[in-house]
Amino acid sequence: MPGFRTLDPSPMLKLDRYLIREFAQSTFAVLAVVLIVLLGGAFADVLGDVARGKVPPGMLLAQLGLVFLKWLPMILPLAVMLGLMLAMGRLYRDAEMPVLVSIGIGPKRLLRPLAWMALPLVMTVGMCSLWLGPWADRMSQRMIDEAGRNLLIAGMEPGRFTELPGGGGVIYVGAMSGGSRRMQRVFVYRREKDPFDVTTSQTGTLLVQNERDRYLRLEQGFEVEGPLAGGRDFRLMRYAANEVRLPEETSRQRKSDAVELQPTTALFDDTRPQANAQLQFRIAPPLLTLAFALLAVPLSRSAPRQARYGNLAVGFLIYLFSMFTMLLGTEWLEDGKLPAMLGLWWLLLPMLAVAVWMYARDGAIKRPRFKAAG
Repeated sequence: MPGFRTLDPSPMLKLDRYLIREFAQSTFAVLAVVLIVLLGGAFADVLGDVARGKVPPGMLLAQLGLVFLKWLPMILPLAVMLGLMLAMGRLYRDAEMPVLVSIGIGPKRLLRPLAWMALPLVMTVGMCSLWLGPWADRMSQRMIDEAGRNLLIAGMEPGRFTELPGGGGVIYVGAMSGGSRRMQRVFVYRREKDPFDVTTSQTGTLLVQNERDRYLRLEQGFEVEGPLAGGRDFRLMRYAANEVRLPEETSRQRKSDAVELQPTTALFDDTRPQANAQLQFRIAPPLLTLAFALLAVPLSRSAPRQARYGNLAVGFLIYLFSMFTMLLGTEWLEDGKLPAMLGLWWLLLPMLAVAVWMYARDGAIKRPRFKAAG
């Protein structure tokens, strides 16, 4: 319009945009690499459960996604620290930071673009740790419980030996029908300590009671039990009908009130040491992510010709130490070795204090001293 002209953004605004773009590119590049590694580990874990009959093949992708959400609060802090260190390290190596410092822009001035980049990631870690992770754990348990109501989803497939939960034997089913509840040519081997039991039948049916207890009602078969009384005698029985209880998967014998499955809001009213430990375990990741973001700036300071990845190793060691200490402290809280009021604050508060101190100290721009003329 006549009489008006468009003003260009201020140099400081352009600088903020430039730094945010640098931080974002490095952080998301590291995050992509870490997520690929995490995806491979989660896939191997879930695939192992599928191979052992603990998770049905049809639920592989769903369980993989839920495991991914559960592990996200543990790997996002690493991506934040290494990504910011890579971005800041490039500024130092390319002599961009000395130029910025020479005009009065030091690490303290970087706090605004750093906050624009780091705070959304801190909130994402908090959301995953406090809500999405526990929800994924509950959803995974619910899906597996629902799946256990029929044999095919319980891990049994026709023509394949399947290990019973807990490693107490194997089961073989020749054929299935009727929504995987009707079976033909059934073989069940169970062993508890010394005696073992072998049961065969022509037909069988899956029965579910109390939504968790599973039974096989077998018809027209034989059962061999022994050795009896520590000797060499065996008992052979022929039956018209027999019921065999399938043991529950030990890794899923978690009660509905298990602290891992509880929403975060429910943990505040739970007085058990395990509940307090779980609550502290969920609170810690976002606070550690904030500390890592602040530590990334002073840790990445380097000379233009200094080794490129030396500081990254220091940051990675700090991450490992923090995570290991967090897991160890959680275990101590569960066992009652630490006071409930102390929680994990003995780790979180010093980490945050050191991070703030190092960031503020690194941001102090040293002014040149001039000698008075004699």
